[in-house]
Amino acid sequence: MGAAMNPLDTAEVPSPPRRGRGRWQLILILLVVIGPMILATGMYKLQFWVPESRNYHGELIGNGQSRADIGVQADEQRWQMLVTAPQDCGPDCQQLVYLARQIQIALGRDASRACHALATAQPLDTAYDARLKREYPQLQRYPLDLATYTRETQGNGAAQLWIVDPHGNLVLRYDARVKGKDLLNDLVQLLKLSNIG
Repeated sequence: MGAAMNPLDTAEVPSPPRRGRGRWQLILILLVVIGPMILATGMYKLQFWVPESRNYHGELIGNGQSRADIGVQADEQRWQMLVTAPQDCGPDCQQLVYLARQIQIALGRDASRACHALATAQPLDTAYDARLKREYPQLQRYPLDLATYTRETQGNGAAQLWIVDPHGNLVLRYDARVKGKDLLNDLVQLLKLSNIG
């Protein structure tokens, strides 16, 4: 007869746990959770894969500037179309003030969510001042700190219209060439996307 069989030879010996598989699962889970955040941060900081198209017509103010940063002190809690006039309120300024009022009217049922305002660094012409009081009763008026405004806008002395959110942050800027339809579309889109104001 042959050699006696060792009972340990026939018993199944459990294999050691496969740690490599568990580590790969952990790495995969971390990549799924943290990967998109790292990618989004890289896209923002390094400006890659950023879409070139845009849906707005004004100049986007994305640097966190507020109304106070351009020299206007106000405590408005609604969306605001703010016209700034660092010089006298000439034809361009007057056109923007008129446009802001018309846009607010065109908002229809959302008109109460927005307002229009004028910030001037110099006193208005007496006739135009009287006209504003008579024809623009809801127009808010503010003084404009010229030194602050000039510093923040790199000396741009032209009248401009700003869309300001209910927290006082500047969102979009337009010059006097803006078309009313474009401005209205931008503001309607902001109101639609916003749950504030």
